[in-house]
Amino acid sequence: MQPLPDVIAPGLRVLFSGINPGLMSAETGHHFARPGNRFWPALHLSGFTPRQLQPAEQGELLTYRLGITNVVDRPSARADELSRAEFLAGGENLVKKVLEYQPEWLAIVGITAYRDAFGDRTAAIGKQDRMIGNTRVWVLPNPSGLNAHYTLPKLAAAFAELEHDASRAG
Repeated sequence: MQPLPDVIAPGLRVLFSGINPGLMSAETGHHFARPGNRFWPALHLSGFTPRQLQPAEQGELLTYRLGITNVVDRPSARADELSRAEFLAGGENLVKKVLEYQPEWLAIVGITAYRDAFGDRTAAIGKQDRMIGNTRVWVLPNPSGLNAHYTLPKLAAAFAELEHDASRAG
């Protein structure tokens, strides 16, 4: 399987980083492609996009100054199949990407991925103290349908907090 291409450009308000591509995303070439994933509904309900985009429309994110990448490039059925070494290497690659493209915000969707990639065992959902160059960092809940801790309304509310700060600061 080919690595999933980033949706990225200079001048982004927010660069969202998934954990890693799921198998369906790797097959289709579209981020957050599994129907049960709530990334696209949460993005719309939180106010980032005027309508709910479909995974195949991911390129349209750039018109809203939004982008998508992943912490780890290797596709897997579940994030818990990834090794700690993959997360650490992915964190280093993500830092390089952020320094190159300089989005206003980096939003990592998945607290465990953030903790593992950046070695921050005490991080919580929300705005982080960490900066990568001039880029501020935010951690969002994992939008996977496997994350039963967050209903779609709770997930959308977490995304809306970031949208509020990103709109105010941008």
